[in-house]
Amino acid sequence: MGRYVDGFIIPLKKKDLKAYQKMAKIGCKVWMEHGALDYYECVGETIDLPYGIPFTKLCKLKPDETVIFAFIIYKSKTHANQVNKKVHSDPRMNPEKFKKMPFDMKRFTAGKFKTIAMA
Repeated sequence: MGRYVDGFIIPLKKKDLKAYQKMAKIGCKVWMEHGALDYYECVGETIDLPYGIPFTKLCKLKPDETVIFAFIIYKSKTHANQVNKKVHSDPRMNPEKFKKMPFDMKRFTAGKFKTIAMA
């Protein structure tokens, strides 16, 4: 059985990592409570590799920035839509709840993916 994935790439100032982690913990709790199969928030560690386009270049990172690679796994596209509908109506996800977004929404990117290979 295939899976469906929401994926995110988020440039982030290193000084804002703790604020982002706080927000990510809330997101993880909410998505998992509403039925996501798995939830990952990963912070860049080695992002300037010598092959492909390095994240530093792709995301136009400044020296004081890193990148978040995040993804949420669902059973199917239908399941993702059902879960996301619940998540987006959950009051814990109200943007006004957060004093300030710890990243620039103009540089945030997201996509929806159908799996083509998995373990």
